[in-house]
Amino acid sequence: MTPDYLIWGYAALLGACIGSFLNVCVYRWPEGLSVIRPPSRCGECGTQIRWYDNVPIFGWIFLRGRCRACGTRVSIQYPLIEMTVASLWLAAVLRHGVSWQALSSAIFFTLLLGIALTDARTYLIPDEFTWGGLAIGLALSFAPGGITPQQSALGALLGFGLLYMVAELGERAFKKQAMGGGDIKMMAMVGAFVGMSGVLLTIFLGALLGTLIFGPISMRTKKLVPFGIFLALGAAIAEPWGSAIVEWYLREFVDI
Repeated sequence: MTPDYLIWGYAALLGACIGSFLNVCVYRWPEGLSVIRPPSRCGECGTQIRWYDNVPIFGWIFLRGRCRACGTRVSIQYPLIEMTVASLWLAAVLRHGVSWQALSSAIFFTLLLGIALTDARTYLIPDEFTWGGLAIGLALSFAPGGITPQQSALGALLGFGLLYMVAELGERAFKKQAMGGGDIKMMAMVGAFVGMSGVLLTIFLGALLGTLIFGPISMRTKKLVPFGIFLALGAAIAEPWGSAIVEWYLREFVDI
């Protein structure tokens, strides 16, 4: 039997590698660029990054956050994302053990992180995260231990339908686009992973967090609300604690 510490190490290592790939996705997908070609290069001098300099986390540390060829500083965002995703994959294994549910949770949180980062940077949510994540969520619903395919499909439909309805009503009321299409497609993806109750809780928490966090900022500026960030935060809460929150609410506020 494989010792637990090795399993945890494998999970963190795999997560770090996926985090390295997520860095590429976050940068290239909003620009409509391929994540395969060309290979990773320095944004300043164009020199291709050698494989041993591209080792997650340690490559950046070894080079002291600079390009080997030209010495230009490399953003600390890269190792931070790699460490974050490594932590997410480790946490999924610690929570669920080596299981399909651990894989589903790890992928879901990785998608949420990618969505939050791209929405914060570009006000865009690439289809690769939303439609691609939807396909993965629906596929993983056939694996044992999680929600059923029916629950996954209904969650996806509810998530898409609710946000589409909000967007249509908002556009009619305010005579301008009230919500981006990326948010609508995102909620279809979220529903495929967390089901109908998770969708409702995600939207409620996303709206609440968006109002509390971005509301004061929007009063001083005319910046658009990157709602995908707050939906991602809501979904990140709903996935592990959604059932407990719903049960608490029904027990405290609904007479059943």
